[in-house]
Amino acid sequence: MDHFLYRDGTLFAEDVSVADIAAQVGTPFYCYSSATLLRHFKLFDDALEGMDHLVCFAMKSASNQAILKLLASAGAGMDVVSGGEYARAKAAGVPGDKIVFSGIGKTQDEMRMALEGGIRQFNVESEPEMHALSEVATSLGVIAPITVRINPDVDAKTHEKISTGKKGDKFGIPISRAREVYALAAKLSGLQVIGIDVHIGSQLTELEPFELAYTKVAELTEQLRADGHTIMRLDLGGGLGIPYTRSNDAPPLPTEYGALIKRTVGHLGCEIEIEPGRLISGNAGIMVTKVIYLKSGEDRDFLILDGAMNDLIRPAMYGAYHDIIPVIEPKPGVDQSAYDIVGPVCESGDTFAKQRMMPPVLAGDLIAFRSAGAYGAVMSSEYNSRPLIPEVLVQDDQFAVIRARPTFDDMIKRDTIPVWL
Repeated sequence: MDHFLYRDGTLFAEDVSVADIAAQVGTPFYCYSSATLLRHFKLFDDALEGMDHLVCFAMKSASNQAILKLLASAGAGMDVVSGGEYARAKAAGVPGDKIVFSGIGKTQDEMRMALEGGIRQFNVESEPEMHALSEVATSLGVIAPITVRINPDVDAKTHEKISTGKKGDKFGIPISRAREVYALAAKLSGLQVIGIDVHIGSQLTELEPFELAYTKVAELTEQLRADGHTIMRLDLGGGLGIPYTRSNDAPPLPTEYGALIKRTVGHLGCEIEIEPGRLISGNAGIMVTKVIYLKSGEDRDFLILDGAMNDLIRPAMYGAYHDIIPVIEPKPGVDQSAYDIVGPVCESGDTFAKQRMMPPVLAGDLIAFRSAGAYGAVMSSEYNSRPLIPEVLVQDDQFAVIRARPTFDDMIKRDTIPVWL
């Protein structure tokens, strides 16, 4: 469920007309619904009711400070994967003891930043990282709390570019080596082992891979406790998918996911962390763009938009599907036509959809890409010297620009010309 609905023939974000936002902000832009963000966070939080738990929002899906502050006000922690994300979380007022630091390539500068600023735990992914973190912690006179990310060799049955839990993936320690790696961690004076971490991928649409992975984690917990390690926390990652289409094949609900967690690891008495991103932010955002031209080709027609692959790269990168709808509601039963929907970037890959059926549209009409709140703005760029597009947050009947569109001068002034030119 989201809060982007037609009302009186036009698309609204909560109680704000999307067309009114476009008139004031210009296109293209991202628009987020506060009510949807909070509702989706609460679904996860409620699903783990009765267990000691923390829902940490995966910031890599959407990292605007306004979104972070909104979710933090509801009780969310944050899962960060870089020093920049850590700094964003802190700037949004998230306390260090609610920030989890994930990622396979943490630098010593990033480790130092988090240890000095406060951190809930590091999810470490290799022996070299353990040695580096212990060295930094020791130099600061502190102890770094860690979990070890285990690769359970479970096929998440998702896109190969967002699968993270198979033995050929770059993430985590092979579960077959877990006991020896935990033994090493226990010997490093700057580290304190507190738990286990696992994350098998993104956009999972079945519960079976989670069940396989969490069952292995439960078995490993018992083994590590028998070896003398204190396992008090299980970080079970994120990855639950969202429906990008209107088909009946909807992914499992957070309530079903929560029940699975209780069934597989609830008996262990551990604090549970989960790190959802897409399911919280994905359907909470849309990208709004405008039709520049309708172009007739030899064997197909094109809708050319002012939004491009640099604004929303998922279709070009993953072949991802987004529902694309006109902001003005089409009349019931109106005839539809097939279009290739493309942007203006000088790449053939700047194609959002091929032969997509659309109701009649004209140059100047507004188009909305649904389910664009996750991995949209955060993956955007200034390719072709196109400015980053604004982000807008709606709450009830009001909206605010939470990231402004830079001018061409803003972009150019970031360049520096050497004195010899």
